[in-house]
Amino acid sequence: MVLVEENELLTRIGPGTPGGDLLRRYWQPAALSEELPLESPPKAVRLLAEDLVLFRDQDGLPGLLGVHCSHRGADLSYGRLEDGGIRCLYHGWLFDRSGRCLEQPGEPAETKFHQRIRHPAYPCIEQAGVIFAYLGPGQPPLLPAYEFLTVPAENRFVGKIFSECNYLQGNEGNQDPVHLSFLHIINTEAARQSNQLQGRQAPKIECEATAWGARIYAIRPEGDSARFVRITNAIFPNLTCFWGGPRDGHSVNWHVPIDDTHHWKYTFIFRRGGPLDKSATRAGRSDVDVDYHPIRNKANRYLQDREEQRTLTYTGMGAAFQIHDFCVTEGSGPIQDRTTEHLGSTDVGIMTTRRLLLQAIRDVQQGLDPPNVLRRAEDNRFPDMVTVGRVVPNDVDHRTVWKAGVAEAVPTR
Repeated sequence: MVLVEENELLTRIGPGTPGGDLLRRYWQPAALSEELPLESPPKAVRLLAEDLVLFRDQDGLPGLLGVHCSHRGADLSYGRLEDGGIRCLYHGWLFDRSGRCLEQPGEPAETKFHQRIRHPAYPCIEQAGVIFAYLGPGQPPLLPAYEFLTVPAENRFVGKIFSECNYLQGNEGNQDPVHLSFLHIINTEAARQSNQLQGRQAPKIECEATAWGARIYAIRPEGDSARFVRITNAIFPNLTCFWGGPRDGHSVNWHVPIDDTHHWKYTFIFRRGGPLDKSATRAGRSDVDVDYHPIRNKANRYLQDREEQRTLTYTGMGAAFQIHDFCVTEGSGPIQDRTTEHLGSTDVGIMTTRRLLLQAIRDVQQGLDPPNVLRRAEDNRFPDMVTVGRVVPNDVDHRTVWKAGVAEAVPTR
């Protein structure tokens, strides 16, 4: 059982909180590149409970600043993009991407006052269709060279969707393989007739720590002489990659806090061997509005259809898995009260990742780098971050299956 104080550590992410200090040691997605095309106006964003403004300078490079001008607090997202930075509408103060104040046209020409101003500014890197930001102290670490960030653009799909709950609830949903046998069933009647819901043996879940997080195994019998092994990777501090999607790739959900009770779910799907059919990939995902908010949402009860639930889908909420997930993760409340849980043997992955996160928070409190903060180029590689979904003979050690890489995919169990 999680204690009250532990739940606070894990879920509170604002400036100065232990959980927020942990998340700020890593690069985090701030926006999709498509949200900030060249010559677009500044964009107000909220990230890790901080109000910020995202913009491109005259060279097209992204900058992320505190949204309130250092002079009188005006909102810089209404500012003018000119002269190498963003200019406040109130008194014309001009800031560059690094937070330097370049001009104060209302001050005497001979003053050096502007040189003493350092506006809150955060480094940005643009890669894989995403603008990443580092909100932590000191020199930023390396942006991890995850495979989904380094494949050619045509081999990758990236999108995002708004979620009305704490980021940890969304991420823990990825680390729970058992729910796949229930929540996401599409043909309910066929599942009943095949005895899928009542007759299948529960998977055995195992978990082991790695340098970048944890590897979660779900193992089910497959006849008398084999087992189906599914491997999911929980990656520090707030993303999970899992088997699914292309045969020669995997999917990633990166849950980025807006504040304590809302987050963005960024999804990456990639192939190694060639271009991804992005139209088909997008068609299989939930519909969103122009602001990336889901059309099916908590306010309209995810447009649940009870007749559909009886005959077609387990949830009655359409075929998009994202909406099924939101129903249960948002349904736990804005911040889930984990002190009332009753976790079972199949929750070992979630128990392990929580314990690792709490230890990482303690590391930061002691002045140490937490796991998966990369400082050296030679460490920035992930050959063991492999997802798997395959049948293996009983005489094969399932803990070695990932070493063979991603085998030919078989239907999800």
